[in-house]
Amino acid sequence: MNDSAKFVAVCQNEIRKYIQDHIDKTDTDFDINKVDIYTVWTCKTLQNSKALLSTNIHDGMYYECTYNGDRNQLYLDAYKKFENKEIQL
Repeated sequence: MNDSAKFVAVCQNEIRKYIQDHIDKTDTDFDINKVDIYTVWTCKTLQNSKALLSTNIHDGMYYECTYNGDRNQLYLDAYKKFENKEIQL
């Protein structure tokens, strides 16, 4: 996937499908089609790409997509942030 915009669009589509498959069916506070999936960080090195993405859903989740250009495979990791605390050094 040579086009960064296409890579991010594929990631957003896969995240939307992931959310649809894993959302609590009793949670009707939002429309999955109107969920904003945005890119936090992305990079491309040779034929490989990586992106960190999140959504406007207040569930603490973030997503990592990794494209392996040698195998034409996309990997999706889903994470939940449990805590963010300041540590004085």
